[in-house]
Amino acid sequence: MRYKLLASLAAVLLAAGAAIAQEPIKIGAFLAVTGPAASLGDPEQKTLELYVEKLNAAGGVLGRKLQLVSYDSAGDAEKARTFVKRLIEQDKVDVIVGGSTTGETMAVVPLVEAAGMPFISLAGAVVITEPVKKWVFKTPHTDRMACERIFLDMRDRNIQRIGLISGAGGFDKSMRGECLKVAPTFRIQIVADEAYGGGDTDMTPQLTKIKNTAGVQAVLNAGFGAGPAIVTKNFKQLGMNMPLYQSHGVASKEFIKLAGDAAEGVRLPAAAVLVAEALPAGDKQKPVAVAYKKAYEARYKQDISTFGGHAHDGLMLAVEAMKKAGSTDKAKVRDALEATKGYIGTGGVVNMTPADHMGLDLTHFRMLEVKKGNWVPVQ
Repeated sequence: MRYKLLASLAAVLLAAGAAIAQEPIKIGAFLAVTGPAASLGDPEQKTLELYVEKLNAAGGVLGRKLQLVSYDSAGDAEKARTFVKRLIEQDKVDVIVGGSTTGETMAVVPLVEAAGMPFISLAGAVVITEPVKKWVFKTPHTDRMACERIFLDMRDRNIQRIGLISGAGGFDKSMRGECLKVAPTFRIQIVADEAYGGGDTDMTPQLTKIKNTAGVQAVLNAGFGAGPAIVTKNFKQLGMNMPLYQSHGVASKEFIKLAGDAAEGVRLPAAAVLVAEALPAGDKQKPVAVAYKKAYEARYKQDISTFGGHAHDGLMLAVEAMKKAGSTDKAKVRDALEATKGYIGTGGVVNMTPADHMGLDLTHFRMLEVKKGNWVPVQ
């Protein structure tokens, strides 16, 4: 009787263990699928859906299927907080990949830190990972790095005096601040500094002030969403015969479509995925970038963007961390993320450390220019 009882108990425990093993790994996400930042969130959502399906078709991770639990924050910080609380407390996800914008990302940082939840943000501002936060990581290059890459290009073109125009969003304000900080390092003088609101539809007054400032040689627009396209159109309408730079916040074909012919000649720094097929054969990012481009465009019949690429890298970094950890234990996954070395993604080669939860440098931040309606690498 005793042996039968023990055998029954063992069977129950084995069945319970098997059931646990078969429970899906939950990937939480909150993204600006709609609203003013939909140009970021929509391709991010589609990318997560696509690659969760691909990973599951290949057998899943750690012998378990992945389940995407995603909410549309519409770029709203309060909605983001509500959804992240739900992801942590009700959905009980294993990791969170999301936060299309800096504002919504920063709004949820206290929640993920308090819960001990690994969180990989898809937003750009340097404040997300500086100072380092134990549970927070990010995939895109920072706004500071965008300023540095742009100023390097300006220096190569002997540009020393510029006008700065920025939007009202969290990323816009952060990039403006970072550009003001690092400009002197590159011997760049910001001689005009203008701003526009989130709902503005005409930036002609601000650009006119910049145009009338003595000695301005170029204009830099720190922003994302529809604002930069309006700036670009107004720039051309005013006949401003000087270089115009944008941020990686508009690194997509959608920006060119919105700005039309006015986009010709615009430069910005961006991840390699935007020019995947133009990369030289020996470029270590080319296989990853081309594979992502083909998979996304075949599935959705839409042009890729760097934003979807950020989501690709965020998900894959989380998956690689789980594999290295050998489990979904949150502390172990966090440690594995922080120890990431040599991961080749759409955004660059990632080498994280306890002092760097992004792991990218300027090496793979490409300077691109619009030529004949397409992004091309600046030679």
